[in-house]
Amino acid sequence: MSLTPRPSRPALYRLHFLRAFSLVVFFSLHPLIAATPKVHTVTLGPFRRVPYTQPDATPDTRADETSTLKVRPLFVDDRQKEWTTGEIHDITDRTFTVRRALRLNDSLPTDAAPHWVWQPGPWLSIDRVTGHITALHLPDFDSAVSDVVWFRDYAAYCGIATSGKGGLFAIVAQLGARRPVVQKQIGTWPQSNHFIPVCQPARWQRLPMRVTLKPTGGEPTTYDVVGTASLIEEGDNSDEN
Repeated sequence: MSLTPRPSRPALYRLHFLRAFSLVVFFSLHPLIAATPKVHTVTLGPFRRVPYTQPDATPDTRADETSTLKVRPLFVDDRQKEWTTGEIHDITDRTFTVRRALRLNDSLPTDAAPHWVWQPGPWLSIDRVTGHITALHLPDFDSAVSDVVWFRDYAAYCGIATSGKGGLFAIVAQLGARRPVVQKQIGTWPQSNHFIPVCQPARWQRLPMRVTLKPTGGEPTTYDVVGTASLIEEGDNSDEN
């Protein structure tokens, strides 16, 4: 009959110490492991054309639905999250903006079946690392009037005041800022007979930072843009190389 030798007392002490040390290390690293964010995959599908009618179209022009809108899907981890239109704008190497495309039910209560139409919608901000999508509430933005031109984290466009006496405004908004950098009335609104588009695309200058906005048929105005970047990305690590 063979007997398994019992470990000596010093050996037992070492064994218990190693087990305790392993538990301490595990529970110390566990929060760090749990806090590591999951990296997501953000992709855009191919463009396709869909029927589109300008919001200001008359019954005569609405009957001739020859205009189209280019839309493409936005995927996060191979799951479609949104429809988008137009090109993206990179704010940083991980954050970009793109305009949302909406599919709206245009049917009247008396219609027998839904009538779906496509329209350009608001702008979105997407984080490529976290996959987080944020709807941007740009001040005085109007989907039918505002043609946003981006530079860095600034958006320049013509906007429509929704309170007071209304009006057409030159707007420069910075992501993360509470108030517009520029908000200057440049015309009246509503207008019974207005140009389409209402304003020409904004023209940016880098140094010094300036932007020129011009109502169609009106005079251009140039604005100095003064501010600092205020975009905060989720999960940002200042120690990251």
